Amino acid sequence: MTLPSVPLPDTRRSEYAGVRVLCLGNDLLADDALGIVAAEELRRRLPERVEVYATTETGFRLIDYILYARRLIVVDTVMTGCADPGTMYLVREEDVRDASGGSPHYVGLFESLDVGRKLGEPVPDEMVIIVVEGGDCRTVGGEMGAAARQAIPRVVDLVERIVDSESEVGFNLDGLAAPAAG
Repeated sequence: MTLPSVPLPDTRRSEYAGVRVLCLGNDLLADDALGIVAAEELRRRLPERVEVYATTETGFRLIDYILYARRLIVVDTVMTGCADPGTMYLVREEDVRDASGGSPHYVGLFESLDVGRKLGEPVPDEMVIIVVEGGDCRTVGGEMGAAARQAIPRVVDLVERIVDSESEVGFNLDGLAAPAAG
């Protein structure tokens, strides 16, 4: 699998995207490819007004992907070991605000967002995160596991429902839950 060539968002623009979907992952690391694969399907199914980006970038490089988006939906894979592979979670930014990286030298999505806000950069007003428990995000060149692959349609469906819930005041997540693995 190769990452499709999608240019970075134009960070020199002055208008905001209403909704942007940012799919994180690494197409070389088994289940971690979930975000990259989900982005391909989301580009086909979401309305043109929704920007969809996939990236293998981390750290401060993520800032280019979050600038000039009013609302951001992030899709990612995690390996907590606390749930079965394919388990999906839907969380708001404020639910995990105190999450910190594994090192004081590591900068991730939340730190990039905080820095952007402190500098007065045009970062999202709202962020929701869809994470899927991976079974193997470490095997280089490994195939995506069945549980992760089966989660992709559920991720796409949930992103569509979140986009459909958008109003002037934000996403309405009431009644939306991450579908159970089937």
